[in-house]
Amino acid sequence: MQEAKTIALCNQKGGVGKTATTSCLGISLAANGKRILLVDFDPQGNLTKGLGYRDRSKYRYSVKDLIFDELNETPKDFQEYIVSSENVDLIPANIDLAGLDIHLSSVISRETVFKRALSQFKPHYDYILIDSNPALNLFTINTLVAANSLIIPVQAEPYATDGLSDLLRTIQTAKRQLNPELSIDGILITMTDQRTNLSKHISSEVRNAFGNQIKVFHTEIPRCVKTAEASLYGQSPMSYAPNSESTRAYNQLSKEVLSIDDGIAKNQHKQPIR
Repeated sequence: MQEAKTIALCNQKGGVGKTATTSCLGISLAANGKRILLVDFDPQGNLTKGLGYRDRSKYRYSVKDLIFDELNETPKDFQEYIVSSENVDLIPANIDLAGLDIHLSSVISRETVFKRALSQFKPHYDYILIDSNPALNLFTINTLVAANSLIIPVQAEPYATDGLSDLLRTIQTAKRQLNPELSIDGILITMTDQRTNLSKHISSEVRNAFGNQIKVFHTEIPRCVKTAEASLYGQSPMSYAPNSESTRAYNQLSKEVLSIDDGIAKNQHKQPIR
């Protein structure tokens, strides 16, 4: 059985659309018949809250429990860690996750703990999507080691690319030293407003600066008030506003993501048998 592809949504800047993209891309991939697990790896727990689990009494275990169980070598059955919402499974997170990176700093092979913890889930899904925390710390390193590939959301606002070079250097270091199979699926431009010259300029700037070395997704995610409103009601933007422009964009993004893997599979199929 083929194991899940693990994709991390990664950017050390906050407010770029990582959480919305994680939930919307996952739900859209599920609508295409894929088995999806979302992992909230951010102490803010916004992905968890946005999918209807604001009340911590609604789930017994979180990603912190998953990691501690891995460290203590006492893992539970994988189903005990997950909750379900909108046709996807979720490993929730909350503020208890804060400070775990300090605990991990003294652990042997600390960079691989998250990867080892996720290994039991991989046979049961087609895609695992990780909503990473907005920082460059040990959480980020664990995410880069656990992932097969990355999607980097970049907001179409001034200073959008600030820090992106630092992130790319961190990714290259992780690839060289810890995870040689790591790749970048692409940069995703989010929160665009095609009515403004500024948004068009930022989009062009990102494509010109990085497009020669990294794929920049053709799909751009438009700014949409309903995307922000959705989290207040514990729903994904896909469910809250199914006919919105942003929902249509995320559906198009899922097709691009699927086409990446279809292309890889076709190329592998063409490899001569030695």
